[in-house]
Amino acid sequence: GRRRREAAEEEVEETPQEKKLRLAKQYLEELRQLGESRPAPVSRGAAPGAEPDPHTLLLGSPAHSLLFLQVQPPDPARIRVLRGHQLPVTCLVVSPDDRFIFSASKDGSLIKCKWEVDSGKRLCVVPGGKKGTEERHMGHASQVLCMAISSDGKYLATGDRNKLIMIWDAATCKRLHIFTGHRDAVSGLSFRKGTHQLYSASHDRCVKVWDVGENAYVETLFGHQDIITGLDSLSRECCVTAGGRDGTVRLWKIPEESQLVFSGHQGSIDCIQLINEEHMVSGADDGSLALWGLTKKKPLVLARQAHGEQDAQGLQQPYWISAVAALRNSDLLATGSHSGSVKLWKCGEGFRNLEHLLDIPLVGFVNSLKFSAAGDFLVAGVGQEHRLGRWWRIKEAKNSICIIPLKQKTTASSPESPGSS
Repeated sequence: GRRRREAAEEEVEETPQEKKLRLAKQYLEELRQLGESRPAPVSRGAAPGAEPDPHTLLLGSPAHSLLFLQVQPPDPARIRVLRGHQLPVTCLVVSPDDRFIFSASKDGSLIKCKWEVDSGKRLCVVPGGKKGTEERHMGHASQVLCMAISSDGKYLATGDRNKLIMIWDAATCKRLHIFTGHRDAVSGLSFRKGTHQLYSASHDRCVKVWDVGENAYVETLFGHQDIITGLDSLSRECCVTAGGRDGTVRLWKIPEESQLVFSGHQGSIDCIQLINEEHMVSGADDGSLALWGLTKKKPLVLARQAHGEQDAQGLQQPYWISAVAALRNSDLLATGSHSGSVKLWKCGEGFRNLEHLLDIPLVGFVNSLKFSAAGDFLVAGVGQEHRLGRWWRIKEAKNSICIIPLKQKTTASSPESPGSS
């Protein structure tokens, strides 16, 4: 009886919409297993004979297929290093068409750069200024901690230690607007996929929602008990956050004005990213890497000391996980630390295990990681210091952006692996 109660407590209460989606998936799975020839209902506008996706069938949202990838170790000689920032790179994003990289750093004079992926050329530089002069010049006047780009590539958002969010035209690097309202450093930004709705997280422990197209503030969400260190979102009207030392990951359901609380890390949760609409990954300064399902309050997998241990002043301590990245709707993950390498991981079937694939040598603090949309390269923002502080300094590291080519092939789906494609 106690075990049943504990299991029930771990389950997250479903909304009616989520229950419909789960039952639709269950129905499709039964059809596969029974070899049923009768087709399931197809949503309006679907191609004749196409297998229905439960999201399309019941929710009207796009399909979210899981790709199973095999990655080969990249040739270290083919890793390109882009230099330009004088101080550690803190954040970066890749444009939706994979043509450009935007990066920012702790630099006081060189805040934001736009790079061309193919040539490695720096196309645009936005200089910074002194605190309090943001209205009179184009750039930030303090460290930029986070950035996000809209899924249509139109808008770029950047957030800084001075509580400001700046909105830019991604094509021209022209500043369009400044959002104010946070009471402390802005530490996380994400555009809802397919929209110009922007979510922001801050050290003031709250999440704010903005309408960038209308230059409008929408609402504020409260709940975290410590600074928020990371944020991500996909197509649904919700976002996920890493709550630093309050030890929680939270899923914010905007329309319902509710939140789900997840716990499992022992240290400060420093980074988070959604893998698909059902799963996410997070990393903490206790060295642990957690894989979550959004219907369970505890991690599906918790890999402790994912980057090993270091000898810090005679004490054995795990290397902090300072960055995580997921290739959307696939089984491929990447993690960064200051351990001397970026690690690639494979999610096992049903997201029930994590398999370490390979290490990519990289010296310095890996403060940001992003896969290209096509998954053919991984970008790392590297610095001599951690993006949030100056606890250590790795002198031999280069403050730079590294473009890591990935050779991969997609495995074919089979009847024996239901749900794969």
